[in-house]
Amino acid sequence: MTGETTRRRRPVAALLAVTATLCVAVGVLVWWILPSRLFPWDSAPFPEIDTAALSPTQVRIVELLEKQHQEQHPGTHYSEGVREPWCADFVSWIMREAGVPLSNPHSGHWRIPGVYTLQEYYEQTERYEPAGSGYRPAVGDVVLYHNRMGLGQREHTNIVVSVDGDSAITVGGNEMGRIRVHELDLSGDDAVVGFGRLPG
Repeated sequence: MTGETTRRRRPVAALLAVTATLCVAVGVLVWWILPSRLFPWDSAPFPEIDTAALSPTQVRIVELLEKQHQEQHPGTHYSEGVREPWCADFVSWIMREAGVPLSNPHSGHWRIPGVYTLQEYYEQTERYEPAGSGYRPAVGDVVLYHNRMGLGQREHTNIVVSVDGDSAITVGGNEMGRIRVHELDLSGDDAVVGFGRLPG
């Protein structure tokens, strides 16, 4: 009787384990995907930017970022239809549209799909400024992040739209499926690894 009871309990335990795993997976999807679709107020509004002192390229970048923030296209819009993490694709797309396209160091293509490769591009063009060097970014510069999250690590990138002392406002894609606005503490955010300077 004991062996038969144990055999009956094993499928039940396996079913409970599968159910628990599915519940966790659904919870993660709800947290990651649904807020971006159901709660549009989860991001700061696009700031008002005084463009009087900006170059034409900087003005174009700000205008593009504001328009994309309003329209909220899916990531495939910026990645040539490829389904992948798209923060670097978004940066690449904005720069191309602004008339200062990037060049993938491995293919020469305008789109750079990864943050490591984005940093490599800026290093090769001698426009990379590491964090801690004292460099203060300008409008149109790219911020490169390396965030430790849970058991893994996650790279990310944004574009600077405003700088005021030790504070900057940035815009980035692939943040809960959206394009979002953030305030960046230039003196205290240890996730920042460096900046890619706008040419010129």
